[in-house]
Amino acid sequence: MHSLKKIVMKKGLLLFLFSIALAVISNQTFSQIRKIPASATENLKQKYPNADKVEWKDGLSHFTAKFQLDGKDYEAHFDNDGNWKESLTKIEESDLPAAVKDGHAKSKYSDWSIDKVEKMESADKFQYRLQVKKGDLKKKVLYYTSEGKLTKDNITLWF
Repeated sequence: MHSLKKIVMKKGLLLFLFSIALAVISNQTFSQIRKIPASATENLKQKYPNADKVEWKDGLSHFTAKFQLDGKDYEAHFDNDGNWKESLTKIEESDLPAAVKDGHAKSKYSDWSIDKVEKMESADKFQYRLQVKKGDLKKKVLYYTSEGKLTKDNITLWF
């Protein structure tokens, strides 16, 4: 009797794990099937007519277009209706405006190493996003205005 109970439990566990795997696979498949709205592709062409090597991704809550323009990597985000929300451009730390460099130097994160810098553009503002870390475990994403004011610091586990 004890042996039969073990077999039933093992089969139940395998069925449960199989169900989870199937759900994950079908969710990934669904996210790949949804068509990019024509308005998103048109809005990208209008905003960035010379965009090259465009790759679209469906984030389920938004669409992302990764592309190159003038030798730089860009990422543009669009809502589910295809409306442009924001764009990110990877830039070098040396390309940061002096005010942002100064603001960061005066912040409590001045001794953290900078891993990545991006310029963020939305309809109403430009800002700079710095991914910084201190050691292996402390990682943050810092947001600065063009004037060098730190507006937000988010803890992150990856980048």
